Amino acid sequence: MALSRPAPPRQRHEAPLDTSAEIETPEHVRFSYRIAGPARRGLAYAVDLLVRGLVMSLLGAIALIAGYSMGSELGQASIGILLLVFFVLEWGYFVFWDFVWNGQSPGKRAVGLRVVSLTGQPLQFHDSVLRNLLRAADFLPSAYALGALVMGLDSRFRRLGDLVAGTMVIAEARHRVTEPVRVVPPPSAKELSRLPQRLPLSGEDRDALELFLRRAPQLSAARAAELAEMAAPLYARRIGVRYKDPQRFLELLYCRAHEKK
Repeated sequence: MALSRPAPPRQRHEAPLDTSAEIETPEHVRFSYRIAGPARRGLAYAVDLLVRGLVMSLLGAIALIAGYSMGSELGQASIGILLLVFFVLEWGYFVFWDFVWNGQSPGKRAVGLRVVSLTGQPLQFHDSVLRNLLRAADFLPSAYALGALVMGLDSRFRRLGDLVAGTMVIAEARHRVTEPVRVVPPPSAKELSRLPQRLPLSGEDRDALELFLRRAPQLSAARAAELAEMAAPLYARRIGVRYKDPQRFLELLYCRAHEKK
């Protein structure tokens, strides 16, 4: 029997702003993705707009200086080059970053978004080209009004470009690496020798022990001792050993279960 987990305090349920999409692979493996809502996508676009604006401002300043220093004819040529660069930047910016960063632009990376296919696969180059060509339609009549309307009507917040290209924008979860469990003081060889080499513990048992040891420092001493006294007899009867300190016994079980053979 696994160590019972303390019931978490009741909290008021609040529906998230972003929805979730569950995708099943041909191997019947299911993945859950968090769909990015209009607010986060708008913030990502604002960051990308700022980046492109800074690049164009820098190039504009260079063209202006070149026009004054090289005469009117070369100045007009520099303006023409600037317009060409602006066209390439406007139409190729997102395609370039989608290819380099696998479905992320600087704005999307800053807020933790990524473009993927509807099957959860990485974004393909032709899909990126198609969804970004449709930006012109999403922009109509101005300020992405049509795109925002379509996103509001779609369950996965897809604009026209996403619908045609078969893509969606997901919010990537940011995982924090947890530190390994530390048992203080470390178990001695004499303590571990009282336990069998192979413990009859399931994966759930090991997870429950780890959960207890992670939460014990955050609990009061009395509460931690109470939980240990509830769980230790169950494991002791199963293994056929005796103990003096319930909490220390659980620590030894965890160390033995995770001992490198």
